[in-house]
Amino acid sequence: MNRYPLWKNILIIAVLFWGLIYTLPNFFGEAPAVQVSSAKATLEIDPVADSTRIARALEAAGIEQKGIFSDAIGIRTRFADTETQQRAKDVIEKAFNPDEKDPSYIVALNLLPNSPQWLTNLNALPMYLGLDLRGGVHFLLEVDMPGAITRRLEAIAGDLRGQLREKNVRHAGVAREGNTLVLRFRDVAQRAAARAAIQSFSNELQLTERDAGSEDFRLIADLSLPAQKNIQEFAIKQNINTLHNRINELGVAEPVIQQQGADRIVVQLPGVQDVARAKELLGRTATLELRMVEGTPGDERAFEVAAGRVQAPYGTELYIERRSRRAQAEQAEEPGDRGLPILLRNQIELTGESLTDAQAGFDENSQPAVHLTLDSAGTRKFRELTRQNVGKHMAIVLVEKGKGEVVTAPVIRTEIGGGRVQISGSMTTAEANKTALLLRAGALAAPMEIIEERTVGPSLGKDNIDKGFNSTLWGFTAIVVFMCVYYMLFGLVSSIALAANLLLLVALLSLLQATLTLPGIAAMALTLGMAIDSNVLINERIREELRGGYTPQIAITSGYERAWGTILDSNVTTLIAGIALLVFGSGPVRGFAVVHCLGILTSMFSAILVSRMLVNFIYGRRRKLDGLSIGQIWKPGNN
Repeated sequence: MNRYPLWKNILIIAVLFWGLIYTLPNFFGEAPAVQVSSAKATLEIDPVADSTRIARALEAAGIEQKGIFSDAIGIRTRFADTETQQRAKDVIEKAFNPDEKDPSYIVALNLLPNSPQWLTNLNALPMYLGLDLRGGVHFLLEVDMPGAITRRLEAIAGDLRGQLREKNVRHAGVAREGNTLVLRFRDVAQRAAARAAIQSFSNELQLTERDAGSEDFRLIADLSLPAQKNIQEFAIKQNINTLHNRINELGVAEPVIQQQGADRIVVQLPGVQDVARAKELLGRTATLELRMVEGTPGDERAFEVAAGRVQAPYGTELYIERRSRRAQAEQAEEPGDRGLPILLRNQIELTGESLTDAQAGFDENSQPAVHLTLDSAGTRKFRELTRQNVGKHMAIVLVEKGKGEVVTAPVIRTEIGGGRVQISGSMTTAEANKTALLLRAGALAAPMEIIEERTVGPSLGKDNIDKGFNSTLWGFTAIVVFMCVYYMLFGLVSSIALAANLLLLVALLSLLQATLTLPGIAAMALTLGMAIDSNVLINERIREELRGGYTPQIAITSGYERAWGTILDSNVTTLIAGIALLVFGSGPVRGFAVVHCLGILTSMFSAILVSRMLVNFIYGRRRKLDGLSIGQIWKPGNN
């Protein structure tokens, strides 16, 4: 009577086995590691060559490593202890950054899961630990919203000058005064023509007329409230995207980067040991410049200047054109070799402020390329620049931390209009994607300032883990003791189902790579208390059936079936509250809600299916039962 079909037993056992496999990585802990990543957008990590470079440097220094791993972020090398990690960092730093004043690579301390390789191959990874459990650094950044609006007004001013020139509208000047643009005219007709041209060009400006004299007719342009709101929202989103890109270089697992209030951003970096490097990375800027080349890239004069034999001509500056991985391979160069010297004119023709979008794609020869989209002012300037310099080289320079490198220096074949620019050359698809990403979100939309900084040490994080683990352990132990004393064998079955619930919950969190924080541990402890309620309902229902005179086998069947509706109702209502916390909450509240909701789902599976399977194994094959070990011995005729 009380038997599951074979397929159902196999399925439940398979789920429990899956839970065990994906829970295991959390017991192996983490090992100290050193991570190497690129410090420049024009320099790409080579997994094979750079891994070999690390291995040779460590071998020469007599330092033993426990494995070298590469991923999309960079190359990580695992070590046995923190002392070896510190020694290895110095060795790797010297090998990759011989020039300390201009480092090309970021060499940072990090942590790697210590799981066996066979678990990693199954994609069984440990849960991420939050800042309060793992240690790390917390920053609160304030975005300069007035600066974002000022920058937008300056861009609009340039656009207005170009539009008025194209419409043949004469004006006496366009200037920014505070948060408004003032356009001056010498007669009313020109002002009216300008008003019509501006209204057809932009809908984010509110125009008012003001007269300051007989020949001083003014048009005041203010940003509308919706436009200001859009600028502020864009500044926050753009800065968050940029911070994500930069923090990826640190290899931080599950960083927290989220908006707080109207103009602040919270950044939490769990596990970061190098706080100074993190602050440097957050404050880094990246801008795009277009300059004309003096001569051709790699010509004799450029090599003479690079060798120090002659001075750079007046009004020029020496740069290096980075060679792509493809170009290095074609010319049998070692990765990291310096590219061609190139002389650029000091005059900046166009900046990244005119860039509205950058997407990776392919050129007409099906070679990887980056397609840029410029705003109206940039489109006009670029059209004039290309028309006047056909047949000459134009350099696209990426400036980071005050130092510039030439991404590419193509020849201008013809006048380019329409606001679409293509960067192509000997680049790979990966390089095209990386360049487009950096150009699209490499610079901050508005300046930011760190107004709060907190550091949580690893020792404090370990103390929090120990306390959270002990609270869960003692809570689980107390529940097991109570259930076994009160419900006897059925209490033991309920305790095993509760352990299965905890196993599946940890496995799900590990599979989803969720971040576990102190509120998450609290939710886990709460889940244990709530999960046992379902088994209490089932056990009490079986007792009622026994007292009603039903046989043990019928009492088991009826108890599980009749308790199901109550269990479902109670868990669904609790799940609704958890989903509300998940949707509307943020930070610690959201972390609590994730564990809470997953715990409800796993508790229903374990309390009903796992416990019923165990009861079936114990009692299901016995046709005649004198009683059940459920806190009382049932006898016929006993009410």
